[in-house]
Amino acid sequence: MMRIFGLRGIIVIVSFDLDDTLYVSPENFKTEEALKFPWNRIYKERLRLGTVDLFRRLQAEGIETWIYTTSFRSEKYIRRLFRHYGIKVGQVVNGSRHAKEVQGDKVEPMPSKMPGRYRIDLHIDDDVSVYQNGTMYGFKVFLVGPPDDEWADKIFNEAMRIKSLKR
Repeated sequence: MMRIFGLRGIIVIVSFDLDDTLYVSPENFKTEEALKFPWNRIYKERLRLGTVDLFRRLQAEGIETWIYTTSFRSEKYIRRLFRHYGIKVGQVVNGSRHAKEVQGDKVEPMPSKMPGRYRIDLHIDDDVSVYQNGTMYGFKVFLVGPPDDEWADKIFNEAMRIKSLKR
């Protein structure tokens, strides 16, 4: 499905999970520098090394970058953390928003994430069950896992591939 919005042309949206995808342990992963005091006391999460550059590269290509997490952190908290790293985030779908807009009044449990509901073209996650749900429900998931120095380049290349297919 092609979406055309005025002069902006075709929109590509890439969403990112937080925990164990972008927020990682510095004991197991290379991370971006910790925020300076006092922000490092408020925002204790550490971003996977390459996150800042990846978001900037995607946005320079006109690709929207969203956060889609099962976490119940507030949208305000998430946006501010990323802002302190110089990253502007498009939409934020947190656990509360997902419960309201996706699960709603449905009796049967819905998957933990449904990027298709938001017309997200590519979702980045570390959870294999999200990948399996993508296969079942028809949304594209790129799995990230153990430390990988090329993770950001792989995601950027996949996002650019999707962008070229939508032209």
